[in-house]
Amino acid sequence: MKPKTLQDSTLAIIMGGGAGTRLFPLTQKRAKPAVPLGGKYRLVDIPISNCLNSGLRQVYVLTQFNSESLHRHISATYKFDPFNKSFVEVLAAQQTPEGARWYQGTADAVRQNLRYFLERPFEHYLILSGDQLYRMDYAELLRAHRHSGADITLGTTPVDRAAAGGFGIMHSDAKRRIYRFEEKPKAPELLEELRIPGGLLEELGRPAGAELYQGSMGIYVFNRRVLIEALDNRHDDFGKHILPGALSRYQVYAHIFEGYWEDIGTVRAFWEANLALTDPLPAFNFFDRLNPIYTHARFLPASKVNAAQLNRAIIADGCILSEAQLERVIVGIRSVIEPGVSLREVVMMGADFYEEEATEVPAGSPPLGIGRGSRIEGAILDKNARIGAGVSLSPAGKPANLDGPEGRWYIRDGVVVVPKGAIIPDGTTI
Repeated sequence: MKPKTLQDSTLAIIMGGGAGTRLFPLTQKRAKPAVPLGGKYRLVDIPISNCLNSGLRQVYVLTQFNSESLHRHISATYKFDPFNKSFVEVLAAQQTPEGARWYQGTADAVRQNLRYFLERPFEHYLILSGDQLYRMDYAELLRAHRHSGADITLGTTPVDRAAAGGFGIMHSDAKRRIYRFEEKPKAPELLEELRIPGGLLEELGRPAGAELYQGSMGIYVFNRRVLIEALDNRHDDFGKHILPGALSRYQVYAHIFEGYWEDIGTVRAFWEANLALTDPLPAFNFFDRLNPIYTHARFLPASKVNAAQLNRAIIADGCILSEAQLERVIVGIRSVIEPGVSLREVVMMGADFYEEEATEVPAGSPPLGIGRGSRIEGAILDKNARIGAGVSLSPAGKPANLDGPEGRWYIRDGVVVVPKGAIIPDGTTI
């Protein structure tokens, strides 16, 4: 029998998040990890793909809100040989003899499912967030965890003073042992105390006097015994409760990650992260032969473009574009764009089916996609949206947050959002 690897002894747990209110209305009908990304992916594909590319093939995804589409996506996408121990499975909140509560926080979600996590002799538990965009080799993180002799290792990323106020900030010594945690510090004197030590900065290849801080990424490695002990209380959240209390009880170390990392938990952050993919050489690049991002394999035809003008556009499978002008645009699967359409800085998520497959379509509705002569900028068009002819959508000159009539459209963080399945009649202007 071959020796057990570090990856074999690790269970990955992806936190699906709560109701995803900051991503509303994209989370109105789906769990946050199921939100489409980059034309053909889902948010959950990022941490799962990182796991698979790192050799971690035993993964749970924890969720509780609108989880049906997430279940469907994972069961259709991540299938393994039945004669090995690999799996990617969803664990939704459920009633049990021990309780019937919704997950009250990240730690409570793990606590409620701990009996499943302890069924197999895992030595380490890797806890991940489901709404971040990054590539990381978790095997490196696990090796650093074992090498340091840590009980808990936290993934951190260097952030500057301007960004530090939005993070949980860890302060470590030059050997990366963490002794202090401050949630979203803003006082100048406190920030001065939390700066990364000069010796550690030089080790990272940064100037010794740089004003940088270790921001928590929401990525944690726990040893088995330590996870059991840390959850033996009624505290509900890792970042707010469990980890600050663990600093005096356990050896807690930082694993400093210096690659691209983006928390895309808000509508604007999501919109900006998608549009950044259209850059000539984006900070996060899906074109990676060695570390691909996996998703549901669809048998769609290649997209067809009829006399369109495209500048920095990503076109997914199964689309038809006719005489349209697109600048900095994501076009999702099965999208149909009629002649004369102008799109600028738009994330179009596409459709789950073609018009001829649609059922129960309200009388007089425009077809799926974007109708002739429409002009849209600064927007996210969710799946199965029906945008009529001559429509004009733009957030310019409007409040940063605004609700349209009958839930047909919203403005969130200065971005127009057309919800999943919404109908925008011909000639609508906002």
